[in-house]
Amino acid sequence: MSYDSARAAFAEWGVDSEAALARLAPIAISMHCWQGDDVVGFEAQTGTSGGGIQATGNHPGRARTPDELRADLEFAYAMIPGTHRLNLHAMYMDTDDAPDRDAIEYKHFAPWVDWARGQGIGLDFNPTFFAHAKADDNLTLSHPDAGIRDFWIEHGRRTREIAARMGAALGSPCINNIWVPDGYKDTPVDRMAARARLEASLDRMLADAHDPAHMQDAVESKLFGIGVEACTVGSHEFYLGYAIRKGTLLCLDMGHFHPTENIADKLSAVALSLDEILLHVSRPMRWDSDHVILLGDDILAMAHELVSADLLGRTHIGLDFFDATISRTAAWVIGTRNMQKALLRALLMPLDRLRQAETALDFTARMTLTEEIKDLPFGAVWSEFCARHEVPTGLDLIQRLDTYQASVAGRG
Repeated sequence: MSYDSARAAFAEWGVDSEAALARLAPIAISMHCWQGDDVVGFEAQTGTSGGGIQATGNHPGRARTPDELRADLEFAYAMIPGTHRLNLHAMYMDTDDAPDRDAIEYKHFAPWVDWARGQGIGLDFNPTFFAHAKADDNLTLSHPDAGIRDFWIEHGRRTREIAARMGAALGSPCINNIWVPDGYKDTPVDRMAARARLEASLDRMLADAHDPAHMQDAVESKLFGIGVEACTVGSHEFYLGYAIRKGTLLCLDMGHFHPTENIADKLSAVALSLDEILLHVSRPMRWDSDHVILLGDDILAMAHELVSADLLGRTHIGLDFFDATISRTAAWVIGTRNMQKALLRALLMPLDRLRQAETALDFTARMTLTEEIKDLPFGAVWSEFCARHEVPTGLDLIQRLDTYQASVAGRG
């Protein structure tokens, strides 16, 4: 079907496809660097597995250097309509120096800023509280040892300074997201003590004020992780309360909740108490498995909530998945485009008619409308969006993904 025919089909339902395309175009999705190298990073020091983060698979083509990672990112961005962002972890420094985490400086990440400026994209940042000897106890900011806490507090403080300089250099606020792996494998005796230590550490780490036009803090909760099955110190309730009281962003990661929870339902609930939200889009399979996101019900529901609750202007959308069993560049492209497709489908919903039916308690009409509009030609509108941004679709996209993968398959 041609775009003109699709536009007419949506117009019959009172939906302006041109308005939907105009709203979708400026939405920047923060694409995560760690999909490109399986969360290895570029630190000169050899890290450990502390924190329970690992990728599975050994597909050829893993980026081994910052230059290889940037080349892969450039290819991926060229396959995705619009202008987006890069989410960088502190373990991805680009330097010949070998600073420990509590000694990192802006200069260690300056090549990333120069590259981002050349690409016309913004950067987001994260302290790395895992893959380090001082995280081997699965306790960092809440560790009983004050020396270990001080080490990680200094690391977090420095990432905030670096993030603020990144945001100032690029003219776009850098979201500095804090996730720590702290918790216990078996049932703890004193949860309160650990949470009090975490709160005190966060307070010290966030004590220095930064211009929100340059940097904004976010805190990220989790249900459980490998080695912390019995208790996560930074639970959902802990960070929700902290974000409300301290004025930080709250990060909702789709893989960090119980599999039966509807993460989309949480957006409007927390938005009544928070100014802004950070969203990590992932696809958990029975647990926080970080599968590449598909255009499935959970992603469609998330996008619908962002649009229907008018939260797009208050929500920072980031991706967080890593799969080493498939082409890493294809994973970026597929996942990011699926997030955009979900947003487009939400923007093409006849929300006024749906709200009228719901307000009138006409749930039959609401269900009928919801199901019938699924037959509308969304694909033709998506293809038009891609064409306007000069990116491929269909078999052309697949061929380009395959060609690039073949070009990097020889990496060791």
